[in-house]
Amino acid sequence: MQKIVPNLWFAGDAAEAGEFYAAALPETTSRVAASYPDDGLPDFQRQLAGLPLVVEVEVGGHTLSLINAGSEFRPNGAMSFTLNFDPSRDSEARARLDATWEHLVGGGEVRMPLGEYPFSPRYGWVEDRFGVNWQLFEPNPDGDSRPFLMPSLLFCGAAQNRAGEAIEHYTSLLPDSRVGMQAPYGAQSGPATPEALMYSDFTLAGQWFVAMDSGVEQDFSFTPGNSLQVSCVDQDELDRLWEALSTVPEAEQCGWCVDRFGLSWQVVPQAMDELLITPAAYQAMLGMKKIVIADLRAAR
Repeated sequence: MQKIVPNLWFAGDAAEAGEFYAAALPETTSRVAASYPDDGLPDFQRQLAGLPLVVEVEVGGHTLSLINAGSEFRPNGAMSFTLNFDPSRDSEARARLDATWEHLVGGGEVRMPLGEYPFSPRYGWVEDRFGVNWQLFEPNPDGDSRPFLMPSLLFCGAAQNRAGEAIEHYTSLLPDSRVGMQAPYGAQSGPATPEALMYSDFTLAGQWFVAMDSGVEQDFSFTPGNSLQVSCVDQDELDRLWEALSTVPEAEQCGWCVDRFGLSWQVVPQAMDELLITPAAYQAMLGMKKIVIADLRAAR
């Protein structure tokens, strides 16, 4: 089971987005994993009754969750997804990279044009029409092997130059976590200090992530449009992670919290779908900040 699942916020079009990604990305499927209850919803959600709540997109064995909600938030470039098209594993890697780029760029915005760069023979960064950011990457032949999909965190705005601090904090929270490659800028680059990270990767519970400090001033940072959902085996683990991650009391709601870097997390039990099987349990969850498993079971 994937311990940490990136969640992306959609304004009622998550199912459409899931179909788009299933067509655009190699080895990708989409399915509706959960729906809103038919009744018992608060007033602000009644128009969503019976509609998809979570759409799961499986990309090369890695799960992304698309949250179907309102227009309050939208994904942005503070979290992107690096897709590694590795010719050592796939002789058609470059052709697949180019085909994926053509799908994603339609109706989207190119952030870095597709082409050759010092760090990659074939690379491009695009924000698709739903606001989700993708970095398509052909690794250098002598580089270390990495998974096809890696969530990438861009530390900018209020979180500028804190990537190294964040990696140290996150890797201390979960077993099977470690720091991988780290490449500092070495000299001032826009808002990035010489010690800031131009590139770094690390694992959390065995999953690979990327973290970078922006070398360009950005007008955005982390928002609930991009979040990380971490599934806890029991209440003790949930309590421990909540205590370590939640630093903004006013942001606490329904298992959501915001850490000291501004990144949103959803700290939930592994069996969350089973616990929310009745409208009464869903209603109980809406009244919670930190999830209390026993209270959800009692509400069922």
